[in-house]
Amino acid sequence: MTRLHDHPERHAVDRIGWLRAAVLGANDGIVSTGSLIVGVAASEPGRGAILIAGLAALFAGAMSMAAGEYVSVSSQADTERADLARELSELATKPDAEREELIEIYQARGVNRGTAEQVADQMMTHDALGAHARDELGLSEVLTARPLQAAFTSALTFTGGAAAPLAVAAIASSKSLVPAVAAASLLCLAILGALGARAGGAPPMRSVLRVTFWGALAMAVTFAVGRLFGAAVG
Repeated sequence: MTRLHDHPERHAVDRIGWLRAAVLGANDGIVSTGSLIVGVAASEPGRGAILIAGLAALFAGAMSMAAGEYVSVSSQADTERADLARELSELATKPDAEREELIEIYQARGVNRGTAEQVADQMMTHDALGAHARDELGLSEVLTARPLQAAFTSALTFTGGAAAPLAVAAIASSKSLVPAVAAASLLCLAILGALGARAGGAPPMRSVLRVTFWGALAMAVTFAVGRLFGAAVG
């Protein structure tokens, strides 16, 4: 007899925890460092000043991303724990009301009352807190907050993203530094957009256009600011 579910299924949502942090970190590393280098170079300082500024942006940005992700995801984790503690208390003090909540949730999804009651009873017997976490609060193992994972992923990918425009700035000639860094940054953003879309199972073109547009806009603005203030100082 052939079993219908022998084949393993892989879903893009399984990657959402680290994928969001990875894409955000790499994108921010490319855009912020590339834009800073372009803006500083537009004011026409020496190459040493440009590289120091880019290197400072890399380390400061990586630490900022790690701290920001850790704090924000920790806040999410605290909220999840508080909600679970509240559900656990309500299950202990008001089990009938909690059972009725599950029944109404299943009915709202199209299950008739009798079947919803049977399902709710079985779920309450098997894992009452897990059922309410999943069906009432929308929490699951896949989507649960992981602060350290988010912080480490963001810092690492920010560093990788920032390294690309910084490396180009180090080897490009003075005359071609701005266009070379801008082109390299946009190319990296396009690749990142395509890879992120592929990993998430989404169409790549929309993601590529989105990240390159905002990257180009950021570099254009910082270039204008650098040129303006460079001219004023000079």
